[in-house]
Amino acid sequence: MKTDVIVIGAGFAGLSAAISLADKGYEVVVLEKNKIAGGRARYYQEDGFTFDMGPSWYWMPDVFERFFNRFGKKTSDYYQLKRLDPSYRVYFGKDDYLDVPAQLEAMFNMFEELEPGSAKKLKDFLKQSEYKYQVGINDLVYKPSRSLTEFLDPKLLFDMLRMDIFQSFAGHIRKYFKNDKLLRLIEFPILFLGATPENTPALYSLMNYADISLGTWYPEGGMHKIIGGMLALAKEKGIKVLTDQEVKHFEIEQKNIKKVNTIKDTFEADIIVAGADYHHIDQQLLPENYRNYSPNYWDKRVMAPSSLLFYLGINKKLDNLLHHNLFFDRDFGPHAKEIYETPMWPSDPLFYVSATSKTDPTVAPEGHENVFLLMPVAPGLEDNEELREKYYEVIMNRLEAVTGQSIKEHVIYKRSYAHKDFINDYHAFKGNAYGLANTLLQTAILKPGLKNKKLKNLYYTGQLTVPGPGVPPSLISGMVVADEVAKEFKLV
Repeated sequence: MKTDVIVIGAGFAGLSAAISLADKGYEVVVLEKNKIAGGRARYYQEDGFTFDMGPSWYWMPDVFERFFNRFGKKTSDYYQLKRLDPSYRVYFGKDDYLDVPAQLEAMFNMFEELEPGSAKKLKDFLKQSEYKYQVGINDLVYKPSRSLTEFLDPKLLFDMLRMDIFQSFAGHIRKYFKNDKLLRLIEFPILFLGATPENTPALYSLMNYADISLGTWYPEGGMHKIIGGMLALAKEKGIKVLTDQEVKHFEIEQKNIKKVNTIKDTFEADIIVAGADYHHIDQQLLPENYRNYSPNYWDKRVMAPSSLLFYLGINKKLDNLLHHNLFFDRDFGPHAKEIYETPMWPSDPLFYVSATSKTDPTVAPEGHENVFLLMPVAPGLEDNEELREKYYEVIMNRLEAVTGQSIKEHVIYKRSYAHKDFINDYHAFKGNAYGLANTLLQTAILKPGLKNKKLKNLYYTGQLTVPGPGVPPSLISGMVVADEVAKEFKLV
């Protein structure tokens, strides 16, 4: 098959790139390794339960809206959003929790009760966080980061100086708050960015604006409904999305990839956009003389965490849980070190529980609960069934103790997912779940570049290149690479 563009991978970044390129007039074919599209945002159904396999938080609704608006559409053309209120619950121990309200005034009141004077400080903090969000999400993240000259605009340089890039997140928030619960609440949104709060730039307080001011939402039916909407838009644009087409080999001539060979077929295209794992493409599919980076370079990258996940079907309704629940009933310090500094399976982990059936009755049989457990862990660890079972018991025992109910004996469906599965399903480097960590030395032009340096027609998109990990950045990554392709490969 001959086409203008082949996109490898039908996750958020790959579909975003494909739709953006098709909208510009390119003929696009998407090759997806797995049997269904969606990448980490796939879903599956079992015993009457519908499980989102990956992303479960819908933040930054403006980014999704802007994506669909770009093509004359709205998110509501494809899925319906519900704002969660409370946004989520944070457990600090049995009968000790905070329900984070959706309304700002209620949030100010909650802060004030825990730390007198902190309501005003929260307003000041959010005002600064909003500035970072507007500059960061509306400007910086849309830059391809291929040259320092992109950032030499005097206004942009001034903006960047105001964004606390060289200050730590931990130090920054402690200028505003002292209460331990409030600090843990504020630190939560950056826990999956790939470093401890002490090693994460204060720029990322923009995540707190996304959390507190823009809110936590849920696409009715599940997060995979976003992928469903993107697939519908792709079909409208004439894009062919071919599943079960794992790419195995490139045929290269005169510094161009001429043919892409999958396990089934051979495809020809003028342009290749790799939305699959960057490391896999760079180190496994390309001959050494065409790679962007060395094995040593990759080994030195700081990765965001992997995850141990459990998908559970429960044959009763559960008490004391909301849609999103964070279990911070242990000190985060040791767990953070065991993820980021001395990688090992955690001694006393924190974890997250999503009970989507609290919001959406369609994802579980009547009278049942659909539960998703997530424990962040270091990438690159040994992964076996014995370890998974050990932590299943740890998490479930804590969950029962903190929420005051029996749960394990009511589990009628259970599936685990960890490093080996991320590698098998996505070729994920070191079994990572979230991509490249957002450290200062892995920001903008210091991330792996979106264009191959030695091949004229190979580009990269997704969570290992700019702008970074997460669903909104992946959407943006696809749009950014499409714009770069259009600059360099004009349609005849």
